[in-house]
Amino acid sequence: MTKIPESIKQEIEKLVKDLSYHCYRYYVLDAPVISDEEYDKGYRHLKKLEEKYHYVLPDSPTQRIGAPALDKFEKVKHTEPMLSLDNAFSHEEVREFDERVKRFLKSDNEIEYTVEPKYDGLAMELTYINGILHKASTRGDGYEGEDVTVNIKTIKAVPLKIEEVDAPEEIDIRGEVYIDIREFETLNREREKEGESPFANPRNAAAGSIRQFDSSITAKRRLHLACYGTGFAKGVNFKSQWDFITWLKKARFPVPAIIKLANGIDAVIDVIKEIEEKRKDFSFEADGAVIKVNDFELQKALGIKTREPRWATAYKFPAHQGITKINEIIASVGRTGTITPVASLEPVRIGGVTVSRSTLHNWDEIERKDIRVGDTVVVERAGDVIPHVVNVMKDKRTGSERHFSPPEKCPVCGSAVERDEGGVAFRCIGLNCTAQVQQRIGHYVSRAAMDIEGLGEKNVELLYSKRLIKHFVDIYKIKKEDLLELPRFAEKSAQNLIDAIEKSKETTLARFLYSLGIIHVGEYAAKLLAKNFKNLEDLYHVKPERITELKQMGEKLAESISRFFNDPENLRTLESLKSYGLKISNPDFDSGKTGKRPFEGLTFVITGTLPKQRKEVEELIENMGGHAAGTVSKSTDYLVAGENPGSKLTKAEDLKINIISYDELLKLLK
Repeated sequence: MTKIPESIKQEIEKLVKDLSYHCYRYYVLDAPVISDEEYDKGYRHLKKLEEKYHYVLPDSPTQRIGAPALDKFEKVKHTEPMLSLDNAFSHEEVREFDERVKRFLKSDNEIEYTVEPKYDGLAMELTYINGILHKASTRGDGYEGEDVTVNIKTIKAVPLKIEEVDAPEEIDIRGEVYIDIREFETLNREREKEGESPFANPRNAAAGSIRQFDSSITAKRRLHLACYGTGFAKGVNFKSQWDFITWLKKARFPVPAIIKLANGIDAVIDVIKEIEEKRKDFSFEADGAVIKVNDFELQKALGIKTREPRWATAYKFPAHQGITKINEIIASVGRTGTITPVASLEPVRIGGVTVSRSTLHNWDEIERKDIRVGDTVVVERAGDVIPHVVNVMKDKRTGSERHFSPPEKCPVCGSAVERDEGGVAFRCIGLNCTAQVQQRIGHYVSRAAMDIEGLGEKNVELLYSKRLIKHFVDIYKIKKEDLLELPRFAEKSAQNLIDAIEKSKETTLARFLYSLGIIHVGEYAAKLLAKNFKNLEDLYHVKPERITELKQMGEKLAESISRFFNDPENLRTLESLKSYGLKISNPDFDSGKTGKRPFEGLTFVITGTLPKQRKEVEELIENMGGHAAGTVSKSTDYLVAGENPGSKLTKAEDLKINIISYDELLKLLK
């Protein structure tokens, strides 16, 4: 075999070290210092050198792409058992945990704890020998797990080599593999398109992804890792949990989004409340908070009881699942005519909220889960997500349950129902379907669209039932005297609605396009169209090819937009709206008259409560040329922080992003 030149070895080693560093910057810190193109260029060069000289380091980023499919997972014994945690379901039970710790230690002194979110993912142990990732294994039964090393290597946040600190001879690092909520939803949509069953929740998605025999499938799913504990360690000595977390950060391991020291149980409960409040801003599912005695000597003194450590407990947030009964299934007609099956449930408390309805998504989902009227079911509610049925408790069936088939006629207007070609949706084809008309009007007047205050769902229903509006064009025909004849309207409320209607006549092209309810056109697509078409009329008779020229506009969306703006009836409606004095501006083009806008090219993220509604502030930013993003990332220029900011503030501080108040945002305009 030809000897490899020393200069080539050094070049490969440097490329591996540099690319690993940039991987850490991108996937752990979310703060890259080179472009994707530069990274890809270096990666391709490394791969060519490895293939030519057959010199591949174990921590090379080229080893993350997956390996040949496995027939089975080998068993792995944990050097030290991976224990489960005792649970506390109230603040009082957290105090009882503290009392047990003090009683066991025979101490009246305040105990110092660490507190962090409890990730709802898959527990994992990573074994490093002389700094190199040797093995990754699942928790299993706590004593023996499965070897999933090839799959774990596909997670780019997992270091293949311990850098920046002296690597111990051997160390087991424990953490949680998880998938972000948005990525979970995207994955499920893709699975449904492919005719596969959607995952029930993010935890199942993470577990299912890690336990793939074909690691190339795992590599396609963007999994994450949060490291929080250590098992067996040789050649390193940590004094406390905080000491260990500090070491993890230096060694480039991802750690929990929040981890705080708390001296005494009152401080612990304060941190728990903080995590529970910030939970709604987390990109991941967190089902509680983990409390650990910080001092490792005290941990050792406390020891374990059967399968749980005495020095830690998990405070569980209110349950997100409940068991209830389906009383009826209703076919609900949406504004685009899509008919969705909705379960009417016996009311059940889930996560502090009473749930009486749950989406069943579509009839394919009903058939796959074999859901019937009268079934006892498990219902899940995650954050603000609409409750959905996880599974059916078939052992509770009595024989009286009945199937619910797709309707042949629209339950609202009686028109024919058709199934989307190649899709799962059933749709009413009736143009005058009252359910569609009312919901289209409701969408048109909503805050993100024309923002007509005073025209909520009940008032739209009232005006429609009194035949004052049959279409959203009719909104501009309403007179004050018409309103005064209706219940719930007095002199002031009637005038307020007339004023709100008049105010709505001045709007932006992006808002107006969104208000029209074009199928598949959400707020983002509407804004994208406004950035590329100066006037509404420029979209008249537009061809699908013109739309697909725009980045991020697919064929399905292009066909929908083209179909809408080539329909003669729709164009007559648009002209009719304009005849009532509608004035549609486009800041993306109008600002060209006065030069560059103040926020041109800047990205803002908002957190906390501001003096104005968040939508108004985001609109102000975008009208001034900026981009209002939902999450903090390396590309964020400013975080606008109001009262009670969430976890975005912590992330912005870590990334050294400019943090400003609402007043400072207004000053930037000048």
